[in-house]
Amino acid sequence: MAEPRPFHWEYVPQPVPKEAFSVVGGTPLHGTVPVAGAKNAALKLFAAATLTGERCRFTNVPEIEDVRVMAETLRDLGVVVDHPAPNTYEVAAGDVDWLFVPLEAAAKMRASFMLLGPLLARFGEVIISNPGGDRIGRRPVDLHVDAMRALGADIEYRYGYYYAKAPGRLRATEVRFPFVSVMGTENAMLAATLADGHTVIRPAAQEPEIDDLIAFLCKMGADVERTYPDTIEIVGKRRLRGAEHDVVPDRIEAGTFAIAAAMTGGKVTLERARCDHLDSLVEILGRMGIAVDCGTDRLTVDATAVGPGSYKPIDIETAPYPGLATDLQPPTSVLLTQANGRSTVHEAIFEDRLEWMTELRRMGATIDLPDPHHAVIEGPAKLVGADVEISDLRAGASLILAALAARGTSLIHGGHHVRRGYENIERKFLDLGARIERLQEGDPSTPA
Repeated sequence: MAEPRPFHWEYVPQPVPKEAFSVVGGTPLHGTVPVAGAKNAALKLFAAATLTGERCRFTNVPEIEDVRVMAETLRDLGVVVDHPAPNTYEVAAGDVDWLFVPLEAAAKMRASFMLLGPLLARFGEVIISNPGGDRIGRRPVDLHVDAMRALGADIEYRYGYYYAKAPGRLRATEVRFPFVSVMGTENAMLAATLADGHTVIRPAAQEPEIDDLIAFLCKMGADVERTYPDTIEIVGKRRLRGAEHDVVPDRIEAGTFAIAAAMTGGKVTLERARCDHLDSLVEILGRMGIAVDCGTDRLTVDATAVGPGSYKPIDIETAPYPGLATDLQPPTSVLLTQANGRSTVHEAIFEDRLEWMTELRRMGATIDLPDPHHAVIEGPAKLVGADVEISDLRAGASLILAALAARGTSLIHGGHHVRRGYENIERKFLDLGARIERLQEGDPSTPA
């Protein structure tokens, strides 16, 4: 296999500008907000499109930084990626002339590693960098690599790159993970769609985004089925076809805005929100005394009767779906600062995901961190505006929620992290009545 060649982003001349958010708190949010397509679905769908040389069309794609990075990564491989209209992308992987996913892509976005399975299955080889992404704890890709090896691939690791080969077709097998892995499940599933024979994946992650990916693969002609909640079975095909697909709504964005309504004592309706994808969060809001009304494709949170400071304290714990998503733990933790009493948080997925709470304490929250996986929150806290620093995508959105409820003005540095996963977040908050402005970092007087 060829050694990696020099890699050049199309947009390299101008690095992604650093941004900040200026937020004046104290305004209850009211109104309706549309929920964008799911980041964690769109990125995997783009990867799945490389399983065929025919054109795939995606609608309801979120206009976010991670999608842009994935599109540029595919273009550098030789894939044609068109963006003919807002929230619409077309991907045609008929010509893939360089099977190399570089460090630059991996450092920006962990989901670039999702190209391992489909490129290996279709082309028989790929060189792919060890991934980066948010710094919220160890997120090893050993499970992905072991799954590919179980399917018959030969993989070596040298100087930060995985060199993967699969002479002939991959061979179907039973892929057994030691614990539930969302991306591991997805990578193994994508690879198995072109493998020779019948593959079984256990325990398979149960996230809605995975079922959305299964639906798209079946449109492509793949034989993929979730036969039990924790089992996915695939019968490999020799060739898949192009297909069209509407990306499932983003349950993490929906949960973030639902909590924003509760944080500010407002009433917000979320269009395109799937209540059946948010059972754990809806149950938590109910236990805290917050009114939630679920419809077929909408969700309304009404915190005008029982407002911040009067919510019931509860204990929460993250878990694989259908449990509370680790991506919803940070905003839920912010909400617990407005409960009347002691609440506890158990982050069971990532060991460094609670570190951002030191910034929340600067805003007046009373939080004890006895170890990397647990937090004790005493409420209700009278949050005040402060200068704080965003460390990762979900922590960034959560600090915005705290600032919306705080007295005074907050300046939230590192706002560019939020653009990775939320489409027009400040515009949506403005439409709900919030006082928020996105600024160029280093010049808070200049709007972005």
